[in-house]
Amino acid sequence: MARPSLISLSLCLLVLFHTTLARQQREQVGECNLNNLNALQPDNRIESEAGLIESWDPFHEQFECAGVAIDRKTIEPNGLLLPQYSNAPQLVYVLQGNGLTGTLFSGCPETFQESQGSQQGQGSRRFQDQHQKVHRFRQGDIIALPAGVAHWCYNDGNERAIFVTLYDLSNSANQLDLNPRSFYLAGNPEDHFNPQQSQRHPGTPRGRESERGTSPRRMRPHVQKGTCNNVFCGMDTRFLAEAFNVDEQVAMRLQSQDDRRGPIVRVKESLQIVRPPSIREEEQRQRGGRRYNTENGIEESFCSMRIRENLDDPSRADVFSPEAGRLSSLNSHNLPILRALRLSAERGVLYNEALMVPHWNQNAHSIIYAIRGQARLQVVDHFGQTVFNGELREGQVLTVPQNFAVAKRAEGERFEWVAFKTNDNAMFSPLAGRTSAIRAMPVEVLANAFRVSPEEARRIKFGTQETTLTSPRSKSGRRFDA
Repeated sequence: MARPSLISLSLCLLVLFHTTLARQQREQVGECNLNNLNALQPDNRIESEAGLIESWDPFHEQFECAGVAIDRKTIEPNGLLLPQYSNAPQLVYVLQGNGLTGTLFSGCPETFQESQGSQQGQGSRRFQDQHQKVHRFRQGDIIALPAGVAHWCYNDGNERAIFVTLYDLSNSANQLDLNPRSFYLAGNPEDHFNPQQSQRHPGTPRGRESERGTSPRRMRPHVQKGTCNNVFCGMDTRFLAEAFNVDEQVAMRLQSQDDRRGPIVRVKESLQIVRPPSIREEEQRQRGGRRYNTENGIEESFCSMRIRENLDDPSRADVFSPEAGRLSSLNSHNLPILRALRLSAERGVLYNEALMVPHWNQNAHSIIYAIRGQARLQVVDHFGQTVFNGELREGQVLTVPQNFAVAKRAEGERFEWVAFKTNDNAMFSPLAGRTSAIRAMPVEVLANAFRVSPEEARRIKFGTQETTLTSPRSKSGRRFDA
């Protein structure tokens, strides 16, 4: 009699283990019990000496579902975003402006070196700077930043530089928690995702969190702001002095305790750094009979991998219709670093009330940022319920969960967007058009599934000849011919 009891106990423990494990896995990636989606504006705003950072509440259920966070940075001319790194991989889209950015990969050589000055006398040799690669960015660029890799950004243009950034908190590269964290190497910045005025103690109920029994891992952290907030603040100045081989007065400057400039500071004069010439400067050099070769034969190695690709160029569009618009995708095939980040992006333009046919994202969440104009979107869940039916306007964000059906139509002459996707090879499946699931079905299957005549089924199947984008103008006067 003891053996059956032991078997029953073992089975109970096994079921309990798997139930607990499944619950922990669901809590880790976030639950997507979304009955209503919303187009969201930024919730927080942190102003700096030379710019501002706006952020969307990362604890909103839409972002928790996707496991992401979003912010928008504005850098004034001659402004410098202080060096920092994050616990999550990032995709940055440049909405406006141009400038320089540096990514600091630990262990990689300082390949940008200042040439030696002339030596016409004793002591005339100037100090030579050297540092890791500097990238020039421009409007339309996507910049990929791995988790834990420090970076900085400088606006050397004549207009504001504006970026929208996605942080993939549920990525396996993030071993901390699902709270976005920026670790600054300088300055005294305020956490723009968790500003001091919005902090609360762990355990305080917050909307649906208490209803869903959210794990403490999902709770907003209680941050107690100190006298300074960069990574050197908590270290003894004697340690810093020894580590950098400087005196303690200089070591104290690393802690930036009296710095009130914020995370974006103004450079007193233009930033003078070692960098390759621009395309125009390069052409001038070649015309002068000199060549400047930046290739080293291992461009896709770890230390010299490409982190940037421009999506605004119409000539690189994957889908194009003169009447409807264009669509460009960026994934790990054309930017290999995305394979490590497990992220991709899509850039779209719709003309003249054109429509992007209903579709679903097979293997990724899609976080859509409206660049300009406005569109009407409809999103439908697996119950066939409309969870969003409204306008998405410039500067707003909408999350479309994986497998939710979505359609978008431009309102007015033009709608532009960028979508961040949580898979490095994100795929979408259209519901209408030449490559759709409906087109792939036999007519008899459609006729019986929808309870229509074979003739009506043929119209459903062959009525739209476009693949992804279609416009009312392209359909006017079209005659169906099966």
